[in-house]
Formats: sequence, structure tokens, C-alpha cells
Amino acid sequence: MDNPIIGRSLQVFPFLLLGLISSFTSAQTPVIEQALTQNADDAQIQWGPCPPFLPEGCAIAVLHGDPAQDNLDVFFKVPAKSTIPLHWHTSPERMVLVAGELHLTYDGQEMAILRQGTYAYGPAKRPHHGYCASADPCVLFIAFESPLDAVPVESAGQ
Repeated sequence: MDNPIIGRSLQVFPFLLLGLISSFTSAQTPVIEQALTQNADDAQIQWGPCPPFLPEGCAIAVLHGDPAQDNLDVFFKVPAKSTIPLHWHTSPERMVLVAGELHLTYDGQEMAILRQGTYAYGPAKRPHHGYCASADPCVLFIAFESPLDAVPVESAGQ
């Protein structure tokens, strides 16, 4: 039962399949994302305002991503000798202090002193507050997994 037409079709089929796959993948050229570097004191960084409960002079700069979407990186700057009131974020936050000295306290934990280059991790929805203890502004690099928010925690005395 050797059928020369079926036999030849089976020999050609792998090449047809390969051609089909190759034309499909070349039609969908991947978008190549550009690499990025930023320095906290770069004059081209666009600083925007912080939520009103944070200290006057506070600023946020979006480095990568969209504040309304997942996977966001920002610089967060607070003036020297200023207090960051108790608040929490929906997202966990991964931080590295870029400038200044920041005293950071998460509910139920001892105060941590962050100096330039210090890494800190903040769990989602864990209230925390801070104090920029340096004579210069404190600048944090923060990576958020979820969209950016900051929810103030009202104190019992108010």
C-alpha cells in the first residue's frame, strides 16, 4: 500500500510547517524595551507632588512604569528633618536609600536606620512612618509591585 503521493506529502510536510511557523514569528517582531539609567540629582528628572498628608516639599519622580499599573519604580524625596506620617501601601515596597539618613519604623518592629545604600523591604499593608534625620533631603528608590498608593493612618488622638 505504498502511495507515492502520500509518501511525498509526508516528506514535504515538515518543510511546509517550518515555513509557516517562521512566517508567523517574523510577522510578530518583538518590541525591544530600552534600557534606562537615572541619577537622583539629574536635572532632567521630573519631580511631582506627594499626597497632601506627606510633608511640604515632598516629591516623587516616576523612573519606570505607570503609577496606575503594576511594576513601578520611583524616587521619593522628603526634606531634611521632616517626618513621614504613619501610612501604608497596598503593594510591598523594595527600597534603597540613595541620599540622607532615614529612620524608618514598621508597626511591631524596631526602628531601622537607613543610610546611603541601605536596602529595606516593606510588606504590603504594613503601617510605617519615618523621619529624615539628615541635614540634606532623604531620597529613596522604591519599587512597587502593585499600583502606587499611600494610605494615611489616622492617629487615635485626632
